[in-house]
Amino acid sequence: MSDCLFCKMVAGTIPVPFVYQDDHAIAIADIHPQAPTHILVIPKKHLASIAHAEAEDGTLLGQLLAAAAEIAKQKGLAQGYRIVINTGPDGGQTVEHLHIHLLGGRPVLWPPG
Repeated sequence: MSDCLFCKMVAGTIPVPFVYQDDHAIAIADIHPQAPTHILVIPKKHLASIAHAEAEDGTLLGQLLAAAAEIAKQKGLAQGYRIVINTGPDGGQTVEHLHIHLLGGRPVLWPPG
């Protein structure tokens, strides 16, 4: 999508340093971190949200989780981390492109909000 912020990052038209990249995803530091480590894992394929994923996207969704786990390992989050996917306005999603928040580096509380 030509007006999607994350699609522009994936395409390189908005330069941003990647903390991770593979064939299926990029990862960037969140500009408003909620934890010492706050990384966004973004699929290269545009999906507006997890609610827009279809059965054919199952492999991609698994690859995103595997990427998040690899990044957590690289960042030294052996004590644990949280993975969050916000969906829709009531779920706190602010960019209409599926992305995973990887939060760590401190204890995270429950319930989350």
